[in-house]
Amino acid sequence: MRISVPTETAPREQRVALAPDSVARLVKQQKLDVVVQRGAGLRAGFRDDSYVAAGATIVPDAASALGGSEIIAKVQPPTSDEITRMDTGAALLCLLRPGQSGELVPTLARRGVTALALELVPRITRAQSMDILSSQSTVAGYKAVLIGASSLGKFLPMLTTAAGNISPAKVFIIGAGVAGLQAIATARRLGAVVSAFDVRPAAREQVQSLGASFVANDLVNASAEAAGGYARAQTQDEQTRTLAAIAGHIKDMDLVVSTAQIPGRAAPQLITAEMVSSMRAGSVIVDLAAETGGNCVLSKPGDTVQANDVTIIAPLNLPSTVAFHASQMFGRNILELLKHLVRDGALTIDANDEITGAMLMTHEGKVLR
Repeated sequence: MRISVPTETAPREQRVALAPDSVARLVKQQKLDVVVQRGAGLRAGFRDDSYVAAGATIVPDAASALGGSEIIAKVQPPTSDEITRMDTGAALLCLLRPGQSGELVPTLARRGVTALALELVPRITRAQSMDILSSQSTVAGYKAVLIGASSLGKFLPMLTTAAGNISPAKVFIIGAGVAGLQAIATARRLGAVVSAFDVRPAAREQVQSLGASFVANDLVNASAEAAGGYARAQTQDEQTRTLAAIAGHIKDMDLVVSTAQIPGRAAPQLITAEMVSSMRAGSVIVDLAAETGGNCVLSKPGDTVQANDVTIIAPLNLPSTVAFHASQMFGRNILELLKHLVRDGALTIDANDEITGAMLMTHEGKVLR
């Protein structure tokens, strides 16, 4: 069975779907053939010779990579041109942006491609090793703090110098999911005083275990957690109380990293213009929810703006900026998924399986979701 890895063509995308370490395991342990388009891993720090050493075959162009493969592994959704080069009956594993994909999914169905959305890996114990959203959120949470620290006109740690003592910066993390927890851990490692907010009971314990203080304990609600461990959408009363708690805390912060998102919906707006105007001059907001609308009402996705002497950064595709390790983690998730899908050397698509079925967007010419 042949698996192909084409070069990513989407803007700002530097990752590759399979790094050489995962290719080596697919070749040696799963006995699969892997073809990689020339230069596909270069922007992530993987030369072609590292893929050859792992057992892959290098092909010269996208047509050679996409055609003749039973499985195609990508990071970003394919272009219409890439879809026309896929064989009918091929399986595509990539991010597909369910609910935002427009004509992409029907086009894949018409081509006869079986498409599995990597965002839809269910959050169950046996699928944890396949969870690409979690692995890439880890990268984003880490990098967000570094971006914020580099834009802040202060040290993060407390310093004792010949010029006197320097107080540590105050960092506030909104949303304590995977990205938020990694942001907390990173800010703590850099020496900041860290606080965090979330409405889920499990998040409070996780925040405190990392050495951060938890904001607004009274807003934690056992019913706030929806399926998959995500926060559910709040009622109007809950939103009002949440905004009041954030407003009371944010005014004294130096760096704010917001990570709150709700699957399939626009990100909740948790930082108002009034909150921004209350913050200290020179403080920084890094809005990790920019790709789904942003947590700050003043965020401009993909841009950095100044408002009332506060810097608001709304990065897109942040994991791509740590392409080497992001690609390794992405590839290991794909590897674990392929272990589930490929049995005795053959691809098995079982729509009734709790993992495969949850991810299927198209199969046998039909749009499934």
